[in-house]
Amino acid sequence: MLYFLLCLALLVLGYFTYGAFVEKVFGANSEKKTPCWDKEDGVDYINMPTWKVFFIQLLDIAGLGPIFGPILGALYGPQALLWIVAGSILAGGVHDYFSGMLSVRSGGKSIPEVVGDEMGSFARQTMRVFSVILLVLVGVVFISGPAALLRNITGINMQLLIGIIFVYYFAATILPIDKIIGRLYPIFGALLLFMTIGIVFGLIYHGYEFLPNRDLTTNVHPKDLPLFPLLFITLSCGALSGFHSTQSPLMARCMRNEKNGRLVFYGAMIAEGVIGLIWATAGMTFYQSPEAMQAVIASGSPAAVVNEVSTTLLGAFGGFLAILGVVVLPITSGDTAFRSTRLILAETFKLDQTKIARRLMIALPLFAVAFVISLVDFNIIWRYFGWSNQMLSMLVLWSAAIWLAQKGKLHWIATIPATFMTAVDAAFILQAQIGFNLPANISNIVGVIIAAVSLIAFLVLVRPTADTSKTAEPAE
Repeated sequence: MLYFLLCLALLVLGYFTYGAFVEKVFGANSEKKTPCWDKEDGVDYINMPTWKVFFIQLLDIAGLGPIFGPILGALYGPQALLWIVAGSILAGGVHDYFSGMLSVRSGGKSIPEVVGDEMGSFARQTMRVFSVILLVLVGVVFISGPAALLRNITGINMQLLIGIIFVYYFAATILPIDKIIGRLYPIFGALLLFMTIGIVFGLIYHGYEFLPNRDLTTNVHPKDLPLFPLLFITLSCGALSGFHSTQSPLMARCMRNEKNGRLVFYGAMIAEGVIGLIWATAGMTFYQSPEAMQAVIASGSPAAVVNEVSTTLLGAFGGFLAILGVVVLPITSGDTAFRSTRLILAETFKLDQTKIARRLMIALPLFAVAFVISLVDFNIIWRYFGWSNQMLSMLVLWSAAIWLAQKGKLHWIATIPATFMTAVDAAFILQAQIGFNLPANISNIVGVIIAAVSLIAFLVLVRPTADTSKTAEPAE
Protein backbone atom coordinates (compact mmCIF):
# COMPACT_ATOMS: atom_id res chain seq x y z
CA MET A 1 0.00 0.00 0.00
CA LEU A 2 3.04 2.29 -0.08
CA TYR A 3 1.99 3.90 -3.39
CA PHE A 4 -1.44 4.77 -1.98
CA LEU A 5 -0.01 5.99 1.32
CA LEU A 6 2.56 8.12 -0.51
CA CYS A 7 -0.21 9.79 -2.54
CA LEU A 8 -2.22 10.36 0.65
CA ALA A 9 0.80 11.87 2.40
CA LEU A 10 1.47 14.18 -0.55
CA LEU A 11 -2.11 15.49 -0.42
CA VAL A 12 -1.83 16.27 3.29
CA LEU A 13 1.62 17.79 2.84
CA GLY A 14 0.30 19.86 -0.08
CA TYR A 15 -2.29 21.48 2.17
CA PHE A 16 0.27 22.57 4.75
CA THR A 17 2.92 23.71 2.25
CA TYR A 18 1.54 24.73 -1.13
CA GLY A 19 -1.80 25.72 0.41
CA ALA A 20 0.01 28.05 2.81
CA PHE A 21 2.02 29.44 -0.12
CA VAL A 22 -1.14 30.14 -2.14
CA GLU A 23 -2.68 31.88 0.87
CA LYS A 24 0.43 34.03 1.25
CA VAL A 25 0.44 35.00 -2.43
CA PHE A 26 -3.22 35.99 -2.23
CA GLY A 27 -2.62 38.00 0.92
CA ALA A 28 -5.32 36.78 3.30
CA ASN A 29 -5.84 39.45 5.94
CA SER A 30 -7.47 38.68 9.28
CA GLU A 31 -8.18 42.39 9.77
CA LYS A 32 -10.47 42.66 6.74
CA LYS A 33 -14.15 42.13 7.49
CA THR A 34 -15.76 39.26 5.60
CA PRO A 35 -19.27 39.61 4.07
CA CYS A 36 -21.05 37.84 6.94
CA TRP A 37 -20.20 40.77 9.23
CA ASP A 38 -21.22 43.58 6.88
CA LYS A 39 -24.15 41.99 5.04
CA GLU A 40 -25.71 39.52 7.47
CA ASP A 41 -29.33 39.07 6.40
CA GLY A 42 -30.42 35.89 8.18
CA VAL A 43 -30.88 34.04 4.86
CA ASP A 44 -27.71 33.76 2.75
CA TYR A 45 -25.24 35.94 4.67
CA ILE A 46 -24.98 34.24 8.06
CA ASN A 47 -22.08 34.15 10.52
CA MET A 48 -21.34 30.42 11.02
CA PRO A 49 -18.67 28.43 12.93
CA THR A 50 -15.62 27.54 10.84
CA TRP A 51 -15.98 23.77 11.31
CA LYS A 52 -19.53 23.91 10.01
CA VAL A 53 -18.54 26.12 7.07
CA PHE A 54 -15.82 23.59 6.16
CA PHE A 55 -18.20 20.62 6.24
CA ILE A 56 -20.81 22.45 4.18
CA GLN A 57 -18.18 23.46 1.61
CA LEU A 58 -16.90 19.88 1.38
CA LEU A 59 -20.37 18.41 0.93
CA ASP A 60 -21.32 21.19 -1.51
CA ILE A 61 -18.45 20.41 -3.87
CA ALA A 62 -18.37 16.62 -3.43
CA GLY A 63 -21.25 15.24 -5.48
CA LEU A 64 -21.03 11.88 -7.22
CA GLY A 65 -18.04 13.27 -9.10
CA PRO A 66 -15.26 12.36 -6.60
CA ILE A 67 -16.56 8.78 -6.56
CA PHE A 68 -17.82 8.06 -10.09
CA GLY A 69 -15.06 10.12 -11.74
CA PRO A 70 -12.16 8.33 -9.98
CA ILE A 71 -13.80 4.95 -10.65
CA LEU A 72 -13.91 5.74 -14.36
CA GLY A 73 -10.44 7.29 -14.14
CA ALA A 74 -9.10 4.10 -12.53
CA LEU A 75 -9.64 2.34 -15.87
CA TYR A 76 -6.60 4.26 -17.15
CA GLY A 77 -4.36 2.88 -14.41
CA PRO A 78 -2.23 4.44 -11.64
CA GLN A 79 -1.87 7.66 -13.65
CA ALA A 80 -5.29 8.53 -12.25
CA LEU A 81 -3.79 8.72 -8.76
CA LEU A 82 -1.02 11.01 -9.99
CA TRP A 83 -3.60 13.37 -11.53
CA ILE A 84 -5.66 13.38 -8.32
CA VAL A 85 -2.60 14.38 -6.27
CA ALA A 86 -1.10 16.91 -8.67
CA GLY A 87 -4.50 18.24 -9.75
CA SER A 88 -5.78 18.75 -6.21
CA ILE A 89 -2.64 20.52 -4.97
CA LEU A 90 -1.58 22.59 -7.99
CA ALA A 91 -4.88 23.22 -9.79
CA GLY A 92 -8.04 22.28 -7.88
CA GLY A 93 -6.94 23.80 -4.58
CA VAL A 94 -5.86 27.01 -6.30
CA HIS A 95 -9.11 27.15 -8.28
CA ASP A 96 -11.30 26.61 -5.22
CA TYR A 97 -9.31 28.99 -3.02
CA PHE A 98 -9.49 31.88 -5.48
CA SER A 99 -13.14 31.31 -6.43
CA GLY A 100 -13.96 31.54 -2.72
CA MET A 101 -11.59 34.33 -1.69
CA LEU A 102 -12.31 36.56 -4.69
CA SER A 103 -15.98 36.21 -3.76
CA VAL A 104 -15.11 37.19 -0.18
CA ARG A 105 -13.20 40.26 -1.40
CA SER A 106 -16.09 41.25 -3.68
CA GLY A 107 -18.68 41.13 -0.90
CA GLY A 108 -19.94 37.59 -1.57
CA LYS A 109 -20.62 37.86 -5.30
CA SER A 110 -21.44 34.73 -7.32
CA ILE A 111 -18.84 33.38 -9.71
CA PRO A 112 -20.25 35.01 -12.91
CA GLU A 113 -19.89 38.41 -11.23
CA VAL A 114 -16.37 37.57 -9.99
CA VAL A 115 -15.27 36.47 -13.47
CA GLY A 116 -16.99 39.48 -15.03
CA ASP A 117 -15.13 41.86 -12.73
CA GLU A 118 -11.81 40.50 -14.06
CA MET A 119 -12.63 39.60 -17.69
CA GLY A 120 -15.30 42.13 -18.68
CA SER A 121 -19.05 42.34 -19.35
CA PHE A 122 -19.09 39.78 -22.19
CA ALA A 123 -17.53 37.18 -19.89
CA ARG A 124 -20.01 38.15 -17.16
CA GLN A 125 -23.06 37.58 -19.38
CA THR A 126 -21.61 34.38 -20.81
CA MET A 127 -20.89 33.02 -17.35
CA ARG A 128 -24.36 33.90 -16.12
CA VAL A 129 -26.04 31.85 -18.84
CA PHE A 130 -23.42 29.12 -18.71
CA SER A 131 -23.55 28.74 -14.91
CA VAL A 132 -27.35 28.63 -14.71
CA ILE A 133 -27.59 25.92 -17.38
CA LEU A 134 -24.78 23.91 -15.79
CA LEU A 135 -26.23 24.17 -12.29
CA VAL A 136 -29.75 23.19 -13.34
CA LEU A 137 -28.36 20.14 -15.16
CA VAL A 138 -26.32 19.23 -12.07
CA GLY A 139 -29.37 19.65 -9.84
CA VAL A 140 -31.54 17.44 -12.03
CA VAL A 141 -28.95 14.68 -12.36
CA PHE A 142 -28.37 14.81 -8.61
CA ILE A 143 -32.04 14.02 -8.16
CA SER A 144 -32.13 10.84 -10.26
CA GLY A 145 -28.66 9.62 -9.18
CA PRO A 146 -29.25 9.38 -5.43
CA ALA A 147 -32.83 8.20 -6.02
CA ALA A 148 -31.49 5.22 -8.00
CA LEU A 149 -28.96 4.37 -5.26
CA LEU A 150 -31.67 4.60 -2.57
CA ARG A 151 -34.01 2.43 -4.60
CA ASN A 152 -31.34 -0.27 -4.86
CA ILE A 153 -30.88 -0.49 -1.07
CA THR A 154 -34.46 0.18 0.10
CA GLY A 155 -36.73 -1.05 -2.70
CA ILE A 156 -38.83 2.14 -2.44
CA ASN A 157 -40.53 3.32 -5.64
CA MET A 158 -38.19 5.44 -7.78
CA GLN A 159 -40.75 8.17 -8.52
CA LEU A 160 -41.61 8.54 -4.82
CA LEU A 161 -37.92 8.97 -3.98
CA ILE A 162 -37.53 11.57 -6.73
CA GLY A 163 -40.51 13.45 -5.32
CA ILE A 164 -39.08 13.44 -1.79
CA ILE A 165 -35.69 14.69 -3.01
CA PHE A 166 -37.40 17.40 -5.08
CA VAL A 167 -39.26 18.64 -1.99
CA TYR A 168 -36.05 18.67 0.06
CA TYR A 169 -34.18 20.58 -2.65
CA PHE A 170 -36.95 23.18 -2.82
CA ALA A 171 -36.92 23.72 0.94
CA ALA A 172 -33.11 23.94 1.03
CA THR A 173 -33.20 26.47 -1.79
CA ILE A 174 -35.59 28.98 -0.21
CA LEU A 175 -35.05 28.61 3.56
CA PRO A 176 -32.17 30.34 5.41
CA ILE A 177 -28.95 28.38 4.96
CA ASP A 178 -28.65 27.56 8.68
CA LYS A 179 -32.16 26.07 8.98
CA ILE A 180 -31.73 22.88 6.93
CA ILE A 181 -28.27 22.79 5.36
CA GLY A 182 -26.51 23.99 8.50
CA ARG A 183 -28.27 21.41 10.68
CA LEU A 184 -28.24 18.31 8.45
CA TYR A 185 -24.77 18.59 6.94
CA PRO A 186 -22.87 17.59 10.13
CA ILE A 187 -24.87 14.32 10.13
CA PHE A 188 -24.19 13.83 6.43
CA GLY A 189 -20.52 14.56 7.13
CA ALA A 190 -20.40 11.75 9.68
CA LEU A 191 -21.77 9.29 7.12
CA LEU A 192 -19.22 10.51 4.59
CA LEU A 193 -16.41 10.03 7.13
CA PHE A 194 -17.55 6.48 7.87
CA MET A 195 -17.68 5.62 4.18
CA THR A 196 -14.25 7.08 3.47
CA ILE A 197 -12.42 5.38 6.36
CA GLY A 198 -14.42 2.16 6.07
CA ILE A 199 -13.46 1.50 2.45
CA VAL A 200 -9.73 1.97 3.20
CA PHE A 201 -9.73 -0.34 6.22
CA GLY A 202 -11.90 -2.83 4.35
CA LEU A 203 -9.31 -3.11 1.59
CA ILE A 204 -6.51 -3.57 4.15
CA TYR A 205 -8.47 -5.99 6.38
CA HIS A 206 -9.43 -8.27 3.49
CA GLY A 207 -5.86 -8.25 2.18
CA TYR A 208 -6.43 -6.96 -1.31
CA GLU A 209 -3.25 -6.57 -3.34
CA PHE A 210 -2.80 -2.97 -4.42
CA LEU A 211 -2.47 -2.37 -8.17
CA PRO A 212 -2.16 -6.05 -9.19
CA ASN A 213 -0.35 -6.44 -12.51
CA ARG A 214 -0.50 -2.69 -13.23
CA ASP A 215 2.25 -0.84 -15.07
CA LEU A 216 2.81 2.64 -13.68
CA THR A 217 3.72 4.01 -17.11
CA THR A 218 1.22 2.31 -19.45
CA ASN A 219 -2.34 3.31 -20.30
CA VAL A 220 -4.37 0.17 -19.54
CA HIS A 221 -7.85 1.44 -20.47
CA PRO A 222 -9.85 -1.57 -21.77
CA LYS A 223 -11.27 0.52 -24.64
CA ASP A 224 -7.83 1.96 -25.42
CA LEU A 225 -9.09 5.51 -24.89
CA PRO A 226 -6.32 8.15 -24.97
CA LEU A 227 -4.96 9.34 -21.65
CA PHE A 228 -4.73 12.93 -22.91
CA PRO A 229 -7.08 14.72 -22.79
CA LEU A 230 -9.78 12.25 -21.67
CA LEU A 231 -8.43 11.48 -18.17
CA PHE A 232 -8.48 15.19 -17.27
CA ILE A 233 -12.08 15.54 -18.46
CA THR A 234 -13.36 12.26 -16.97
CA LEU A 235 -11.70 12.71 -13.58
CA SER A 236 -12.63 16.27 -12.68
CA CYS A 237 -14.14 16.22 -9.19
CA GLY A 238 -11.37 14.92 -6.97
CA ALA A 239 -8.72 16.86 -8.89
CA LEU A 240 -10.10 20.02 -10.57
CA SER A 241 -13.74 20.89 -11.18
CA GLY A 242 -15.35 24.12 -12.36
CA PHE A 243 -18.55 23.20 -10.53
CA HIS A 244 -16.78 23.99 -7.26
CA SER A 245 -16.51 27.66 -8.20
CA THR A 246 -20.30 27.94 -8.29
CA GLN A 247 -20.48 26.62 -4.72
CA SER A 248 -17.62 28.51 -3.04
CA PRO A 249 -19.51 31.85 -2.88
CA LEU A 250 -22.15 30.20 -0.65
CA MET A 251 -19.58 29.78 2.10
CA ALA A 252 -17.80 33.04 1.22
CA ARG A 253 -20.97 34.67 2.57
CA CYS A 254 -20.75 32.75 5.88
CA MET A 255 -17.01 32.60 6.67
CA ARG A 256 -15.89 34.68 9.66
CA ASN A 257 -12.26 35.42 8.80
CA GLU A 258 -10.15 35.54 5.64
CA LYS A 259 -7.56 33.37 7.38
CA ASN A 260 -10.12 30.55 7.43
CA GLY A 261 -10.13 30.48 3.63
CA ARG A 262 -7.27 27.98 3.34
CA LEU A 263 -9.13 25.43 5.46
CA VAL A 264 -12.56 26.09 3.98
CA PHE A 265 -11.69 26.30 0.27
CA TYR A 266 -8.24 24.78 -0.30
CA GLY A 267 -8.71 22.27 2.51
CA ALA A 268 -12.09 21.06 1.27
CA MET A 269 -10.55 20.44 -2.16
CA ILE A 270 -7.75 18.39 -0.60
CA ALA A 271 -10.35 16.42 1.41
CA GLU A 272 -12.26 15.72 -1.81
CA GLY A 273 -8.97 14.63 -3.36
CA VAL A 274 -8.60 12.09 -0.54
CA ILE A 275 -12.08 10.73 -1.32
CA GLY A 276 -11.19 10.49 -5.01
CA LEU A 277 -7.88 8.80 -4.16
CA ILE A 278 -9.65 6.17 -2.07
CA TRP A 279 -12.22 5.27 -4.72
CA ALA A 280 -9.67 5.21 -7.54
CA THR A 281 -7.54 2.90 -5.37
CA ALA A 282 -10.57 0.74 -4.59
CA GLY A 283 -11.30 0.35 -8.30
CA MET A 284 -7.71 -0.65 -9.11
CA THR A 285 -7.43 -2.95 -6.07
CA PHE A 286 -10.81 -4.65 -5.79
CA TYR A 287 -10.84 -5.77 -9.42
CA GLN A 288 -8.01 -7.83 -10.87
CA SER A 289 -8.06 -6.07 -14.23
CA PRO A 290 -9.50 -2.94 -15.89
CA GLU A 291 -11.62 -5.27 -18.05
CA ALA A 292 -13.25 -6.78 -14.95
CA MET A 293 -14.20 -3.36 -13.60
CA GLN A 294 -15.35 -2.19 -17.04
CA ALA A 295 -17.74 -5.16 -17.19
CA VAL A 296 -19.33 -4.13 -13.86
CA ILE A 297 -19.59 -0.49 -14.97
CA ALA A 298 -21.19 -1.57 -18.26
CA SER A 299 -23.77 -3.64 -16.37
CA GLY A 300 -24.94 -0.85 -14.08
CA SER A 301 -22.85 2.33 -14.25
CA PRO A 302 -20.24 3.22 -11.57
CA ALA A 303 -23.04 2.85 -9.01
CA ALA A 304 -22.75 -0.92 -9.46
CA VAL A 305 -19.07 -0.69 -8.51
CA VAL A 306 -19.94 1.34 -5.41
CA ASN A 307 -22.55 -1.22 -4.35
CA GLU A 308 -20.30 -4.26 -4.94
CA VAL A 309 -17.22 -2.77 -3.28
CA SER A 310 -19.13 -1.45 -0.25
CA THR A 311 -21.12 -4.59 0.54
CA THR A 312 -18.17 -6.93 -0.03
CA LEU A 313 -15.70 -4.98 2.10
CA LEU A 314 -18.03 -3.90 4.92
CA GLY A 315 -20.79 -6.51 4.98
CA ALA A 316 -24.51 -5.89 4.63
CA PHE A 317 -24.96 -3.28 7.38
CA GLY A 318 -21.60 -1.58 6.90
CA GLY A 319 -22.16 -1.54 3.16
CA PHE A 320 -25.59 0.01 3.73
CA LEU A 321 -24.02 2.84 5.76
CA ALA A 322 -21.24 3.28 3.20
CA ILE A 323 -23.73 3.55 0.35
CA LEU A 324 -25.69 6.10 2.41
CA GLY A 325 -22.42 8.01 2.68
CA VAL A 326 -22.24 7.98 -1.12
CA VAL A 327 -25.91 8.98 -1.45
CA VAL A 328 -25.48 12.14 0.66
CA LEU A 329 -22.82 13.46 -1.72
CA PRO A 330 -25.10 14.13 -4.72
CA ILE A 331 -27.92 15.27 -2.44
CA THR A 332 -25.68 17.82 -0.71
CA SER A 333 -24.50 19.11 -4.08
CA GLY A 334 -27.92 19.10 -5.73
CA ASP A 335 -29.52 21.25 -3.04
CA THR A 336 -26.78 23.86 -3.18
CA ALA A 337 -26.73 23.76 -6.99
CA PHE A 338 -30.31 25.04 -6.98
CA ARG A 339 -29.53 27.49 -4.18
CA SER A 340 -26.57 28.86 -6.17
CA THR A 341 -28.81 29.19 -9.24
CA ARG A 342 -31.32 31.23 -7.24
CA LEU A 343 -28.58 33.57 -6.05
CA ILE A 344 -27.05 33.99 -9.51
CA LEU A 345 -30.47 34.84 -10.97
CA ALA A 346 -31.13 37.22 -8.06
CA GLU A 347 -27.87 39.06 -8.74
CA THR A 348 -28.57 39.16 -12.47
CA PHE A 349 -32.03 40.67 -12.06
CA LYS A 350 -31.14 42.60 -8.89
CA LEU A 351 -33.82 40.96 -6.74
CA ASP A 352 -33.36 41.28 -2.98
CA GLN A 353 -33.58 37.85 -1.31
CA THR A 354 -34.26 38.75 2.31
CA LYS A 355 -38.04 38.26 1.86
CA ILE A 356 -39.37 34.80 1.09
CA ALA A 357 -41.75 36.12 -1.59
CA ARG A 358 -38.74 37.28 -3.64
CA ARG A 359 -37.07 33.89 -3.19
CA LEU A 360 -40.22 32.09 -4.31
CA MET A 361 -40.40 34.39 -7.34
CA ILE A 362 -37.21 32.73 -8.57
CA ALA A 363 -37.49 29.26 -7.05
CA LEU A 364 -40.96 28.33 -8.38
CA PRO A 365 -40.20 28.79 -12.09
CA LEU A 366 -36.69 27.38 -11.56
CA PHE A 367 -38.03 24.11 -10.18
CA ALA A 368 -40.76 23.99 -12.82
CA VAL A 369 -38.05 24.05 -15.49
CA ALA A 370 -36.00 21.47 -13.58
CA PHE A 371 -39.03 19.15 -13.38
CA VAL A 372 -39.59 19.36 -17.14
CA ILE A 373 -35.90 18.62 -17.80
CA SER A 374 -36.04 15.64 -15.45
CA LEU A 375 -38.64 14.05 -17.77
CA VAL A 376 -36.42 14.36 -20.85
CA ASP A 377 -33.68 11.95 -21.91
CA PHE A 378 -30.78 14.34 -22.20
CA ASN A 379 -27.91 11.80 -22.23
CA ILE A 380 -26.44 13.41 -25.34
CA ILE A 381 -26.58 16.87 -23.76
CA TRP A 382 -24.99 15.51 -20.58
CA ARG A 383 -21.97 14.32 -22.54
CA TYR A 384 -21.05 17.98 -22.80
CA PHE A 385 -21.04 18.35 -19.01
CA GLY A 386 -17.51 17.03 -18.47
CA TRP A 387 -16.12 19.45 -21.05
CA SER A 388 -18.30 22.35 -19.87
CA ASN A 389 -17.25 21.71 -16.28
CA GLN A 390 -13.57 21.97 -17.17
CA MET A 391 -14.17 25.00 -19.38
CA LEU A 392 -15.60 26.70 -16.30
CA SER A 393 -12.53 25.74 -14.23
CA MET A 394 -10.29 27.16 -16.97
CA LEU A 395 -12.14 30.49 -17.00
CA VAL A 396 -11.95 30.80 -13.21
CA LEU A 397 -8.23 30.04 -13.22
CA TRP A 398 -7.63 32.69 -15.92
CA SER A 399 -9.66 35.16 -13.85
CA ALA A 400 -7.47 34.41 -10.83
CA ALA A 401 -4.35 34.85 -12.97
CA ILE A 402 -5.59 38.24 -14.21
CA TRP A 403 -6.39 39.40 -10.68
CA LEU A 404 -2.95 38.35 -9.45
CA ALA A 405 -1.15 39.96 -12.38
CA GLN A 406 -3.05 43.22 -11.95
CA LYS A 407 -2.11 43.23 -8.27
CA GLY A 408 1.55 42.65 -9.11
CA LYS A 409 1.50 39.24 -7.42
CA LEU A 410 2.90 35.86 -8.48
CA HIS A 411 0.28 34.98 -11.12
CA TRP A 412 1.99 31.73 -12.23
CA ILE A 413 0.23 29.71 -9.52
CA ALA A 414 -2.98 30.23 -11.53
CA THR A 415 -1.52 30.85 -15.00
CA ILE A 416 0.16 27.44 -15.34
CA PRO A 417 -2.93 25.32 -14.52
CA ALA A 418 -5.09 27.71 -16.61
CA THR A 419 -2.81 27.19 -19.62
CA PHE A 420 -2.79 23.41 -19.12
CA MET A 421 -6.60 23.24 -18.92
CA THR A 422 -6.87 25.42 -22.03
CA ALA A 423 -4.91 22.75 -23.91
CA VAL A 424 -7.06 19.97 -22.41
CA ASP A 425 -10.40 21.64 -23.20
CA ALA A 426 -9.39 22.62 -26.73
CA ALA A 427 -7.96 19.18 -27.56
CA PHE A 428 -11.04 17.41 -26.17
CA ILE A 429 -13.69 19.35 -28.10
CA LEU A 430 -11.64 19.12 -31.30
CA GLN A 431 -11.36 15.32 -31.20
CA ALA A 432 -14.57 14.30 -29.43
CA GLN A 433 -17.50 12.92 -31.41
CA ILE A 434 -19.70 15.52 -29.74
CA GLY A 435 -17.25 18.16 -31.00
CA PHE A 436 -15.33 18.40 -34.27
CA ASN A 437 -14.28 14.71 -34.41
CA LEU A 438 -10.76 15.47 -35.66
CA PRO A 439 -7.89 12.94 -35.40
CA ALA A 440 -6.35 12.85 -31.93
CA ASN A 441 -2.82 13.80 -32.97
CA ILE A 442 -4.03 16.87 -34.88
CA SER A 443 -6.40 18.01 -32.13
CA ASN A 444 -3.73 17.60 -29.44
CA ILE A 445 -1.27 19.73 -31.41
CA VAL A 446 -3.88 22.40 -32.09
CA GLY A 447 -4.91 22.33 -28.40
CA VAL A 448 -1.32 23.00 -27.33
CA ILE A 449 -1.06 25.85 -29.87
CA ILE A 450 -4.30 27.43 -28.58
CA ALA A 451 -2.98 27.21 -25.02
CA ALA A 452 0.34 28.77 -26.02
CA VAL A 453 -1.40 31.64 -27.85
CA SER A 454 -3.64 32.22 -24.80
CA LEU A 455 -0.60 32.37 -22.53
CA ILE A 456 1.23 34.80 -24.81
CA ALA A 457 -1.86 37.02 -25.06
CA PHE A 458 -2.16 37.04 -21.27
CA LEU A 459 1.51 37.96 -20.78
CA VAL A 460 1.30 40.75 -23.36
CA LEU A 461 -2.07 42.27 -22.45
CA VAL A 462 -2.32 41.94 -18.66
CA ARG A 463 -0.24 44.38 -16.65
CA PRO A 464 -0.29 45.62 -13.04
CA THR A 465 -2.86 48.37 -12.53
CA ALA A 466 -1.72 51.92 -11.75
CA ASP A 467 -2.01 51.57 -7.98
CA THR A 468 0.10 48.38 -7.90
CA SER A 469 2.65 49.00 -10.64
CA LYS A 470 4.97 50.88 -8.29
CA THR A 471 4.50 48.74 -5.21
CA ALA A 472 2.93 45.31 -5.30
CA GLU A 473 0.31 44.66 -2.63
CA PRO A 474 2.14 42.86 0.16
CA ALA A 475 1.17 39.35 1.20
CA GLU A 476 -0.31 39.48 4.68
